[in-house]
Amino acid sequence: MIRVGLVHSLNSTHGKVAASCISMALFDFYDAHPHYCTRLSLHIRDPKDDAVDAASAVLDLMENEEVHAILGPEWSSQAKFVIDLVVKAQVPIISFSSTSPFLSPRQRRYFVRTAYDDSSQVGALAAVVQAYGWREIALVYEDTDYGNGLVPYLVDAFQEVDARISYRSVIPVSPEDVDIIKELNKLLMIQTRVFLVHMTAVIGSRFFVLASEAGMINEEIVWIVTDGLSSLLDPVSAKALDSMQGVLGVRPHVPPSESRRDFVERWRKFYSERNPHDEIADLSLFGLWAYDTVTALAFAGEMAWDPAKSKYLKPNMSRNNLDFSFIGISEMGPKLLDEILSIKFQGLSGEFRLPHGELQPIAFEIFNVVGQREETIGYWTSAQGLSPELNLSTKVRYRAFIDDLKPPTWPGNTLKPPKGWVMPMSGKKLKTGVPKKDGFREFFNIEWDPRTGVPSYSGFAHDMFLEVLEALPFAIPHQYVPYVDESRQSAGTCDDMLYKIKLQEFDAVIGDTTIVANRSSYVDFTLPYSESGVAMVVAIKDDERRNMWIFIKPLSWNLWLTTGLAFLSTGFVVWLLEHRTNEEFRGCRSQQIGLILWFSFSTLVFAHREKITNNLTRLVLTVWVFVVLILTQSYTANLSSLLTVQRLTPKFMDMQDLSRNGYSIGYQEGCFVRELLVRELNFDESKLIPYRSLEEYHDALSKGSENGGVAAIFDELPYLRLLLAKYCNKYKIVGPTYKTGGLSFAFPLRSPLVSYISRAILKVTQDKAKMEAIEGRYFRGQSSCQEQDAAIFTDNLSLSVYSFGGLFIISGIVSVSSVLIYVVLFFQSNWPSSSAVHPSDRSLRSRFLETANNFFREHRLLGCLWKNGSKIDPTLRFRSVEASTNNVVGAIARRPNERERPLLMTHV
Repeated sequence: MIRVGLVHSLNSTHGKVAASCISMALFDFYDAHPHYCTRLSLHIRDPKDDAVDAASAVLDLMENEEVHAILGPEWSSQAKFVIDLVVKAQVPIISFSSTSPFLSPRQRRYFVRTAYDDSSQVGALAAVVQAYGWREIALVYEDTDYGNGLVPYLVDAFQEVDARISYRSVIPVSPEDVDIIKELNKLLMIQTRVFLVHMTAVIGSRFFVLASEAGMINEEIVWIVTDGLSSLLDPVSAKALDSMQGVLGVRPHVPPSESRRDFVERWRKFYSERNPHDEIADLSLFGLWAYDTVTALAFAGEMAWDPAKSKYLKPNMSRNNLDFSFIGISEMGPKLLDEILSIKFQGLSGEFRLPHGELQPIAFEIFNVVGQREETIGYWTSAQGLSPELNLSTKVRYRAFIDDLKPPTWPGNTLKPPKGWVMPMSGKKLKTGVPKKDGFREFFNIEWDPRTGVPSYSGFAHDMFLEVLEALPFAIPHQYVPYVDESRQSAGTCDDMLYKIKLQEFDAVIGDTTIVANRSSYVDFTLPYSESGVAMVVAIKDDERRNMWIFIKPLSWNLWLTTGLAFLSTGFVVWLLEHRTNEEFRGCRSQQIGLILWFSFSTLVFAHREKITNNLTRLVLTVWVFVVLILTQSYTANLSSLLTVQRLTPKFMDMQDLSRNGYSIGYQEGCFVRELLVRELNFDESKLIPYRSLEEYHDALSKGSENGGVAAIFDELPYLRLLLAKYCNKYKIVGPTYKTGGLSFAFPLRSPLVSYISRAILKVTQDKAKMEAIEGRYFRGQSSCQEQDAAIFTDNLSLSVYSFGGLFIISGIVSVSSVLIYVVLFFQSNWPSSSAVHPSDRSLRSRFLETANNFFREHRLLGCLWKNGSKIDPTLRFRSVEASTNNVVGAIARRPNERERPLLMTHV
């Protein structure tokens, strides 16, 4: 006989079900295994639901009965109290009903849980919340180890699906009806309408009956229960089940089997025979776990039995009431523990195996209370998520969508899922903070009636908010609360007003509020209803058309210089190529210089009249005329554009110039732009000047930084567009735009209103006609100044050398090549003969120098002779200095005026 203790309540329904299942398990096991040498001998103790009595019962069983294993106790609080006692005696304590996560077999070696840990169900609960898109949950739980143990696991699970527990309602251990009603009234005062109830059936049954009587089982409220209130674990009464219509819940999945159906029939008969005066209870999962636990223990006892180790090892010492060492140590306990942990078999509750010392659930069922039944609407597994049907063999990605569940019937007998929140029934409206602005009233404006003092509201943000409320599928009663002081002036900055939401002084803030990263740490923003960004506005220069030197503007200075040099070089090349053979290119030095200048510039209007005789010159001029044509056409087009199109050139283009030169900068008072300028753009804080209105912007920009104004204004684009619309063609947006999140509405962190408001904003902003109507009421002047965008160009409007670099390169290559060809031909025809007088002294270098001297001397002589009226045959080619000299002297001798001959000879 293997002595086993059973510490469990026997008078409760739960205890009677467990006791009957244990008795049937012992009978069935040894009936199926009559050849086994061992038998379990149960020694029962009833602790009366008290932890101290449970500890006393365990001590009695170990000291007097020397049990080698203990089944129970019933409650987690009792198990927690006695675990340390059994560890000293090395006696396994096997519980089929202690489900608290506070008890972990991994931390206590001799504690074995043949049930599911309560925390195993939090994944299924979170998946249901995720599928329906609820973001806030109110948790209602009893103030026991069972109730408190699940809270931290629920918090973590909901956080993973972007939800949170926004309110906790704690029910006392032994509550009166008035205690439960008080907590129900508190639930009605909050905004959340998703209530998760984690209780045992004893308290939970009363809770739902009272909730139903209070009218809280309706279509606006979502009720979810944990497995403790499912009929599978702890059946509730029929009256309580009537009060739970439409409730969702989770419970462990128990695979159906023929053996279990046969056992249920036998158990009902057995239970009625043992408890003839009691109503037949439903067989719970705890009863199945008790049956499987005894079966596993009987298997382990057979395998661990050793007659030599069937007693306790006790120390030789006298008993001390304060020292439990006298109990001794079970010799069979460690071996029995190892055998239990290694056992695997198919039990009534499914596969029985104890990895990490406790049962592991296969799946959870999602059920819906309809009538007196709990109808399964889906399943959840840690690998697959939610699914309408259970298929463990299929490998799919984790899913948690509403379509993965069958449509449930919700409280109020409706198929429409509750949205999960309502306006709290505290008689208060949505307290909405609104700004008081001295300027930019197009966005939000507050006017107080001088007689009644009643404020009236208008502006783009106000009208957008009203349109958004109209687009919601439900009504939100709201009340504007101006953010002003006693004198009805603004009470602070926009950041101060938004922080009032965190302080719970405002439920929302409506206005021209910009989404900024640091603000999102204490408020949640909706989607933007208007795009935004920070940019710089500067004054523009006077119209270039009034400039008397505007004709210089079409070309840049480097292009002017390059073009002039090209004209001079081309004229020189033409003169060089034509001078020897063309009489029109001869004359005195001043005449030839003038001819070079005249000829090259006359090509601008194609007015040159000089004859061209050299083919190389014709090639040069062909390319040059094409260059001139392109230049003149481009110049004409650019000048026409300057004279006909209005040009608005900004006074400043670069922010670095403003910062480097110490110019003053303006911004809107109370706006986040100041922080942007100081922290990110590194402007000197002393140079920043706040302004409140468009008029102040205009005045400051008109004066300029030198006269007490500013050089630029930094603000958000919606305000800058208003400035440009009111003062057309005076200012310009320049530089980069620093993106922001846009203008939005603000709510408390994790407010469920944010998603609904955001969807409504999308509906309104996508309605083109509606948006045009709203914008037309406040931004009508912007359309008349839109042509300003077409009149604005960059500051550098002149054509540069780079634009015509290819033309100049082609022209230069042709000119240089022609000159080189001309020089080569000259050297070829005038190279000194080797049969000269002193051939031995004629080196290649001396011949080259002589030919070069002849080239330049001939050009000088031709110029002088032309000046004095002499004619020289251009076809002559002089082979030597003597021949050249004789030719020139002959030309002089033919001069009719003899008085000029001595002068010409001197030149020679």
